[in-house]
Amino acid sequence: MNPTIKSKLSPILQKCFEAKASKKLTFDDIGKQLGRDEVWVASLFYGQAKPEEADLKKLSVILDIPQQYLVTDLGTQTFFPTRGGLFELPPRDPFIYRLFEIMQVYGLPLKEVVNEKFGDGIMSAIDFTANVEKVKGNDDSTRVKMIFEGKFLPYKKW
Repeated sequence: MNPTIKSKLSPILQKCFEAKASKKLTFDDIGKQLGRDEVWVASLFYGQAKPEEADLKKLSVILDIPQQYLVTDLGTQTFFPTRGGLFELPPRDPFIYRLFEIMQVYGLPLKEVVNEKFGDGIMSAIDFTANVEKVKGNDDSTRVKMIFEGKFLPYKKW
């Protein structure tokens, strides 16, 4: 993990990353045990998702971290994520920069296609899911398939 980003995470989230690494778990492993998607679990580890108490109970067992530590720092009464802000713009990390570049190049075309199909509105980033798949290309190359699915929100007229 990038040391600059690590320094922005709370001590309990750093502890979660350390436990994940020491147990050699993937986000998918943890997600399956939590009954959550791996992208949501990764978001939780970065403080970008809000867990329910049941998530924290299970996570305590999975990571062998005392439940009270998780509940105190991430519990429903005390923790509300500040989403975004973990990296600067434009991003320096090559992977994140490529996503940024994709939006620079294809953002307006994607917006136009969505507007043609749905009308005047946006895709929710709140009622939203993201999935990552490893697939083979036509040339047998390894490819990344990312699926973003969000509720369409038409602009209100008043």
